[in-house]
Amino acid sequence: MSIEISATHALAAKALDYRAIRQDMISSNIANADTPFYKPRDISFDNALAVEKAKILNQNSPKLEMAQTNGAHIAFKEISDSKLPTTYFRDGHMARNDGNSVDLDVETTEMSKNSIMFSALVSALKKDSAIFTNVIDASSKIS
Repeated sequence: MSIEISATHALAAKALDYRAIRQDMISSNIANADTPFYKPRDISFDNALAVEKAKILNQNSPKLEMAQTNGAHIAFKEISDSKLPTTYFRDGHMARNDGNSVDLDVETTEMSKNSIMFSALVSALKKDSAIFTNVIDASSKIS
């Protein structure tokens, strides 16, 4: 359970969740580097984070809504109710003789980038929390 300090705090916390999921996915790719016919997976959470941002900040959804031009048309139903980011297979790397296309250089680079982003988000959350802590401390000294 997280404490909602501000809307940006909630958004950063959601971004941390998505970064943790991506770290697990990259770790899985590295662990399966010797598995025959394994295709590396990745997570695209940019769209999911944009939807969360719109929801948290009470903005219009960045998603283009489908128009229903006639009442007799079948109403659009969202296929996936999952709020998790989209998982996809990472292409563009030559498969080895065993069909595995995991490139350890790419995976370790992506893991490093993800770790840096995770650390930056943690630092931002700490600073955001520190602002409110300082305000509370300062207001208690005035009395």
